[in-house]
Amino acid sequence: MAEDLRDFIRERAFPCVGAKSALSRDTLEIMVARSITSAWDDLTIVQSLLRFVQQPRDPRDLVSFAVVFADDTPMDEHDFEKHLWDRIQSISDKDQWLGQPYDRSVSSDPSNPHFSLSFGGQAFFVVGLHPGSSRKARRFARPVMVFNLHDQFERLREEQRYEKMRETILARDVAFSGSVNPMLSRHGEASEARQYSGRAVDADWRCPFSRAGTDGAVTQDDRQADIDAA
Repeated sequence: MAEDLRDFIRERAFPCVGAKSALSRDTLEIMVARSITSAWDDLTIVQSLLRFVQQPRDPRDLVSFAVVFADDTPMDEHDFEKHLWDRIQSISDKDQWLGQPYDRSVSSDPSNPHFSLSFGGQAFFVVGLHPGSSRKARRFARPVMVFNLHDQFERLREEQRYEKMRETILARDVAFSGSVNPMLSRHGEASEARQYSGRAVDADWRCPFSRAGTDGAVTQDDRQADIDAA
């Protein structure tokens, strides 16, 4: 199943050049779990994420951690979205139970434009894949959750490489899927939570995620204080 995911990314027309880069540099880590509908492997997932963030890596590399779920029970986009957020909530609860802080460079409030998830004190955004996706680039034989470190894309912005990569992915996605993904937005413009499942959500959609004990807001003063402290 892990090799099937690698083959999916290797497909010439697959649009995400970031995933292709991670695969070619062997910086895409993949684990196989039982079912996205079950909490059976949630503790193992969060423990694997904690190990993942602690690994030494070349700062120039794009890195991702993917969970492929063996159970391929058919589900539509609404079902997948529900189970995706169930898993996110469960592993976030376990991350907090293990004493891990929330990354202060992002917001824990899913309605905030600066929202990202946090595991092991590091910010992540998630890309969901599944057989019933309406987006071809998200349509894989089994449910998958891909965890991408947020700071690597902030580094690309600092190096003025992010926009070029984004434009390349958008153009390739149009060629692959026939249209631009309507849910795509830049971090800071709209909450990235709307993008995770791949379903085109409407303006009234509300994310079910919450992280107890966090204020859910990151201000510019907070960011500047972090910069000054560093």
